[in-house]
Amino acid sequence: MTDRRYELIIAPTVKRELAEQLPESVAFAAYEFIIGPLLDNPRRVGKRLRPPLNDRYSARRGTYRVLYRIDDEREQVTVVGVFSRTDAYRRR
Repeated sequence: MTDRRYELIIAPTVKRELAEQLPESVAFAAYEFIIGPLLDNPRRVGKRLRPPLNDRYSARRGTYRVLYRIDDEREQVTVVGVFSRTDAYRRR
């Protein structure tokens, strides 16, 4: 764990996915991950994606992926999606 924690920003679509669309067990696991390890050290828990998605990182949660962006200057992590693995890497 690092001395600093990143500020969390969750896109409105992700809030809706967590609350209404994802299976309850997946939503719970993703939320626990987002408020815990992701904010402590976002680079360690995920991997940077290749172009054209190279502005994002991806972290595995079972068969789902949490996609996020890191802004080191502002010390912010923006969660942009929680998707099944088959849908996660399609350009949006």
